[in-house]
Amino acid sequence: MNKLKQAMQAYQAAGAAFWQARSEQERRFLGVGGAVLALALGYALLLAPALDGRVKLQRELPLLRQQAAELQALALEADQLKGQNQVAPAPLTRETLATSLAARSLTAQSISLTGDYAKLQLNGVQFANLMAWLEALRADSRVAVQEASVSAQSPAGTVDAVLTLRQGGAK
Repeated sequence: MNKLKQAMQAYQAAGAAFWQARSEQERRFLGVGGAVLALALGYALLLAPALDGRVKLQRELPLLRQQAAELQALALEADQLKGQNQVAPAPLTRETLATSLAARSLTAQSISLTGDYAKLQLNGVQFANLMAWLEALRADSRVAVQEASVSAQSPAGTVDAVLTLRQGGAK
């Protein structure tokens, strides 16, 4: 601590000697220059960023208000929809499964239904078509895949699949 105090005293003494060696006119000139430098530094470090940020916020504020209003409207709509009863999908039947498969150019070798469960066997189908059909079935009829066995065939992209589906298992 003493070394720090001694170093500070040495700097003060050197500064005082420098100041005393200057004429009155040089002291005024250095004082005005120091004040101008302090003002410029204060403006550059404190005031300019604040003013730039204010202008940026004024430009973005209308968009942010619009987005907030849209979010509030969506939240209100979600609350209203939450209270509504959802329509139950039509129950799974052999005919509905065959029709939805045919819409995706798929053919099942066998379809068996037991309650809410359906077991299908598909041979030589395009994997992309199979996935698109399952996604559509999930969205439209709330059908979930309970068990799946998929094996690749040739040509590439062709598969054999055995699927067990359950209605009511997905939303």
